[in-house]
Amino acid sequence: MSLAASSLSSLRRQLTSGDITARDIVEDVIAQVYTRDSEIGAFISHNQESALAAAEKADLSLPLGGLPIGIKDNINVLGDPCTCGSKFLKNAYTAPYDATAITKLKASGAIPFGRTNLDEFAMGSSTENSGIQLTQNPAAPGHIPGGSSGGSAAAVAGNLIPATLGSDTGGSIRQPASHCGVVGLKPSYGRVSRYGLVAFGSSLDQIGPLTRTVEDSALLLNALAGHDPRDSTSLNEPVPDYTEGLDKGVAGMKLGLPKEYFTDGICPKVRERVESAAKKLESQGAEIVEISLPHTDYAVATYYIIAPAEASSNLSRFDGVRYGNRTENPEDMLALYKDSREAGFGSEVKRRIILGTYVLSSGYYDAYYLRAQKVRTLIRQDFQKAFEQVDAIITPVAPEAAPKMGAAAGDPLKQFLADIFTISANLVGNCGISVPLEPADGLPVGLQILGPHLGEQTILRCARAVEAG
Repeated sequence: MSLAASSLSSLRRQLTSGDITARDIVEDVIAQVYTRDSEIGAFISHNQESALAAAEKADLSLPLGGLPIGIKDNINVLGDPCTCGSKFLKNAYTAPYDATAITKLKASGAIPFGRTNLDEFAMGSSTENSGIQLTQNPAAPGHIPGGSSGGSAAAVAGNLIPATLGSDTGGSIRQPASHCGVVGLKPSYGRVSRYGLVAFGSSLDQIGPLTRTVEDSALLLNALAGHDPRDSTSLNEPVPDYTEGLDKGVAGMKLGLPKEYFTDGICPKVRERVESAAKKLESQGAEIVEISLPHTDYAVATYYIIAPAEASSNLSRFDGVRYGNRTENPEDMLALYKDSREAGFGSEVKRRIILGTYVLSSGYYDAYYLRAQKVRTLIRQDFQKAFEQVDAIITPVAPEAAPKMGAAAGDPLKQFLADIFTISANLVGNCGISVPLEPADGLPVGLQILGPHLGEQTILRCARAVEAG
C-alpha cells in the first residue's frame, strides 16, 4: 500500500519509528497525484516545491508533524491560489494570508498540500457545479463524488493523500464522505474558526476533516479546534483531547432513530444498511429508541431561504472592482458590476443570489427570511428536546447512494433534496459525522451520527464503534 493511501495515525507511527521520512510521504502524494488525478480531478492546483520544502523542515515532535493535508479551495492558504471553484477567481486571486485552520494545522506540524475541487463557492451537492473541472467518484466511477467538498472526499477515497479539509454549510463534508466511502466530520458551529474560509452562509459554515479513519478525524479536530479572537462566532470553550475514549464503545449509550428520517423516499438498501448498523450498535450495548424531530419537513425550505440570503450578502463583494475577474471596457460602473458577475458566476450561484436577494428585499423580508428564522428556532428546539432523551442520533446521510453524473442536471430541486438529512445540523449548529457502512450494489453508503452542540467526543466514540464493527 502506498504511503498516500495510509491513515494519518499509521504514518505517524512510521515517522516516529524512523521507518519513513516526511519527504517520503510528500513524494508519494505527488506521485499519486501526477499518476492518477487526471482521471479523478480531485485537485485544482498544488505546489510540490513548497510541500517538499516543508517536509524537509518537519518537526516530528508535533502531533501532525510531517503529514500532508489537502485543502478545499475555499480556505485561504498563504501564497496559494484560492478559486472557490469559480471562474470569477480563477487566475485572479492568490491568498495573502493563512486561514486560522491552516495556521493551526501548521502549528501542529501538518503540511498543507494542494487545493481540492468543489461546487462553485460551495453551492451544490455533486461538485458538478464547479467552474473549474469535473471530479469523479473514485469509489464509483461515473458517479458523482457528492458536494460541495467533492474534491476533498475524492482525494482521500482515491488514495491521493491521507486526509483533507472541507467545509460544511448544509452537509458538504458528510454527504461526499458518504458517497465516497470515507469519514467526514462537521464540528459544532463555533468549535473551529471560520476566519479565512470564504463565506457562503456565515451562520451555517464550518470547516472540518475528511479522513480514512475515525481516529484520524479526532487527530485533525485536536489541531483545528479552539478559540479565535478573529472570528466573532468562535467559542471560547476548553478543547478536550478527542482521541481519548475513542474505544470505550457504546455500552450504556442511548441512541435515537428519528422517525421523520425513515420515510418512503429513502432507497431501500440505504435504509437497510442504516438499520443494520443500528442493530449492531444495539448488540454492543447501546439502547436504540425511536424519537421525533417534528419540524424536519420544514428544514429544506428553511435552509434554502437562509443560506441563499446569506450567500447574496456575502457574494456582493465579488463585483469586479477589488479582486477577481472583471469585464473589459464596461460602459459605466453599473455595467462593470453586472457584466463581471454575469461572466464570472455559474448558474447555481446566480440562482442562489437571486433567491437570496428576493427573500431579503423590501416587502418580502418578513414573509420569508424572518419566518424562516422562526422555524429555525423550532428545529433547534426539536433537537434540544431530543438530546434530553438520547446521547446521539443516528440517521442516513443521504436518501440514496451516489447518483450517476448528470442525473440531476437541470433539476435544482432534486439537488436541494440531496441534503435533506444533513442540513438540520447546520441550522441548529450541532455536530455530525459520516462513517462508512457496507456498500449497497457496489456504491458507498454512510451512517450519520448527530450529537448535541460540542458533543464531538460522543459522536466520535459512536463512529469508532461502527467502524470497529
